Amino acid sequence: MLTYTEIRYNAREYLKGKWNNPCALIILIIAILNAGLSAIPFLGTVISLLITGPITLGLAIVFLKLVRGEEISVELVFSGFKDFARSFTAGVLVIIYVFLWSLLLIIPGIVASFAYSMTFFIMADNPNLSANDAIRVSKEMMKGHKAELFWLELSFLGWILLGCLSFGIGFLWIWSYIYTAKAIFYHEIRAVDRSEVIIETPYEEPTVPPPDIEV
Repeated sequence: MLTYTEIRYNAREYLKGKWNNPCALIILIIAILNAGLSAIPFLGTVISLLITGPITLGLAIVFLKLVRGEEISVELVFSGFKDFARSFTAGVLVIIYVFLWSLLLIIPGIVASFAYSMTFFIMADNPNLSANDAIRVSKEMMKGHKAELFWLELSFLGWILLGCLSFGIGFLWIWSYIYTAKAIFYHEIRAVDRSEVIIETPYEEPTVPPPDIEV
């Protein structure tokens, strides 16, 4: 299992030549879409709920392809809409489950969010897996790995602060950086737990292996 420093290094390597187009462009489109919907009372919230799952699945597909050396494009982020029912259901179920755990205390809700965090990556790899099964597989896959993901995400705190200081502009690149790192993390834990967790698709090494880590 790579350390979070190695994951971040690999993420930067994978993003070379793709920081602006298509990655930052994808984040920009989603940001504009979210801003437009937030300006519409009630209806915007409903539409946002409808599209969150498909967009999240699209992001998972994009960044998994990126770390596997496959071609990516802006249009690919909308590929989740081709699987609307399943991705919408997964998005709603994750929200509900995390909310229910949060009713106990904040900490259980945070733990639950980490437990379900691989759901859309799993769905991207297993197109015939139901939403609820993908959530279950994510929960199993993340056993023993939640703290590792926590430290990985915490390692981006400085970048997030930098994004805030840039009036949000920096997040066009920071979110691409974070999503790429999470895709690598998923690939790493899938390799560790492949015999027990992955239901449909066999584990395969990326088309382009992770770059060597500089010492």
